[in-house]
Amino acid sequence: MKSHLRNHPMQLYLIRHGEVEEKYHKVFGGSRIDMGLSALGKKHGEAVAEWLKDTKLDALYASPMLRVQQTLAPLAEQRGMQPTLMPGLREIDFGDWTGHRWDEVQTHFGASAFDWLEIIESNGIANGESIDSLMDRVRESLLQIIQAHPHQKVAVFCHGGIIRAAIALLMEMPLRHMAHFNIEYGSISVVELLPERKHAVEIELLNFQPPLVVTRE
Repeated sequence: MKSHLRNHPMQLYLIRHGEVEEKYHKVFGGSRIDMGLSALGKKHGEAVAEWLKDTKLDALYASPMLRVQQTLAPLAEQRGMQPTLMPGLREIDFGDWTGHRWDEVQTHFGASAFDWLEIIESNGIANGESIDSLMDRVRESLLQIIQAHPHQKVAVFCHGGIIRAAIALLMEMPLRHMAHFNIEYGSISVVELLPERKHAVEIELLNFQPPLVVTRE
């Protein structure tokens, strides 16, 4: 991945969507279930917009899925910006795990849901997305964004699985190692690309959840 980076610095703000509807909590929804946000999830979107209100952003990119669109809506309205939708940023396809709760995966599939990144990396989910397909589409999306925005700051609204895949690609680490990093609902992670430096990629912020906006009656 690093060999394909353009020779310019930039910052990527990787933002996970807010909390989803309660019936989908701890359920593998992936790309097959286009769920919306809970009331708290909408507040996560407001909190992201508030925390970033003084940050200059040159572009918005986003997954086309509903939960992402609802999360970015406050920021897009605040800025008067339209996001560029990228199908390559949609969530992972969990195949036969789709619709199952985390605690059901062991019973139905003989696997621990907590090992999901390792299982995806070994193509272990029946009828799920292959690791090559996942990483190829995330790589292509990242490169398009990076090449289009030299010396700029870009917000990318997407999903927990996609943020992990993006960081794995940029850091040239196996996807399974991303299990060490939690990516909460409504969190912001900032990656700085510095091609003139030896390591080229620096994590400036990881899994930061902005405080919820308090509304006064």
